[in-house]
Amino acid sequence: MRILDHQVVSRPSAGALSARAALLACFALFTTAAAGAAPVCNVRAYGAKGDGQTKDTAAIQKAIDACEAKGGGTVRLTKGTYLSGPIQLKSHITLDVEPGATLLGSQDKADYHDTTELRQPAVEPLIEARSAENITITGGGTIDGNGKPWWDDVYSHRHAPDFDPAKRPRLLILDHCRHVLIDNVTIENSASWQIVPYYSEDVTIRNGRILAPARSPNTDGVDPFSSHHVLIDHMTIDVGDDNVAIKSGQPGSPGPDDPSTYITVRDCTFLHGHGMSIGSEVSGGVQHVTVEHVRFENTRHGVRIKSNRDRGGDIGDLNFSDLTMQNVGTAIVITEYYPKIPVHDAKQPITRLTPRFHDIHISNVEANGAKDAGVIVGLPEEPITSIYLKNVHVSAKKGLVVSDATVHAHDFVITAAEGQPMTFLQNAKLVKQ
Repeated sequence: MRILDHQVVSRPSAGALSARAALLACFALFTTAAAGAAPVCNVRAYGAKGDGQTKDTAAIQKAIDACEAKGGGTVRLTKGTYLSGPIQLKSHITLDVEPGATLLGSQDKADYHDTTELRQPAVEPLIEARSAENITITGGGTIDGNGKPWWDDVYSHRHAPDFDPAKRPRLLILDHCRHVLIDNVTIENSASWQIVPYYSEDVTIRNGRILAPARSPNTDGVDPFSSHHVLIDHMTIDVGDDNVAIKSGQPGSPGPDDPSTYITVRDCTFLHGHGMSIGSEVSGGVQHVTVEHVRFENTRHGVRIKSNRDRGGDIGDLNFSDLTMQNVGTAIVITEYYPKIPVHDAKQPITRLTPRFHDIHISNVEANGAKDAGVIVGLPEEPITSIYLKNVHVSAKKGLVVSDATVHAHDFVITAAEGQPMTFLQNAKLVKQ
């Protein structure tokens, strides 16, 4: 150590040199990582106007394709309204719709070409990903399907013999995709179903909203279809049809159909809509479903499990818990008849498409102000024998009807303003536990 201008200057120790070298190495790694970071492709750089009038379809697709060509990256929509026809997402792409930005679906029906979706004739969705992986949609903005013209068509032509209500663009289809995250966006106003994971795996939908007017036809919120490990978490869903509908096939399906398995819905709020549904198209089966901490307000149904002889499969290991319902139409619907329960019916031969419901657990439910407590109705040839209700309290105008089913119950209370709390028809039984 030596004195210089009254300051103390010392040689750094070997330990200090080592620490400094490590710091420099870390800085080098950081700058190298930054230099090699995934690219950001702002759609405006590819010609998008974001003025709500100019069709930005080609510019958005160019940005997606450019990011894909670089191995993946972020396609960014900054503040503005980006009018678009159908676009294709690719692997390793993050679609970042920033706050104040809206991806707005074109209402020009010529933009949506005929295609095949879900093994049926269809028109292209607004956004589609096929056989892709590692996709994220995020950013705090809005994706708006702009579906009113198609809703109007349904209401004005639904009785016409040649009208096909299914040929409307869905908003987002994930076809045979893996590792998908949809986080912190508003998805709304699809012409038909809004988010459809189809034969997909590891899909998370969280921290956002899915919206459509209460009278918009078939605007299901999320429809996991023959998909696995799907998480729907902290979502507000306010739509015109099923808030969530788990599916796995089509009516009259010749097969084979994959099941939907390991679907979790938790900490959600369902407003207008037809409730938490399984079915009706479940020819591949549905197993291992968990629905917990969900609030239902003004939905047409609460828990809704539905199928029919032409579209059924093995439906089991379903767990619903910690649900609150306020002013719902029917609190609990479990039926092997859809869309209508007949007054009289007889046994029919069991086929591949006969629905088989089993191992359904419903616990810790408080429902107030319902019109009907519910229905639990099996088929004469395939009664429902393993439904378990525990700590379920329902206050409704009318009570619960049970037919061709055995209900195992503990602390199960129906309070009906009119008639009997529970009505048991043919081959129906309540087992208190």
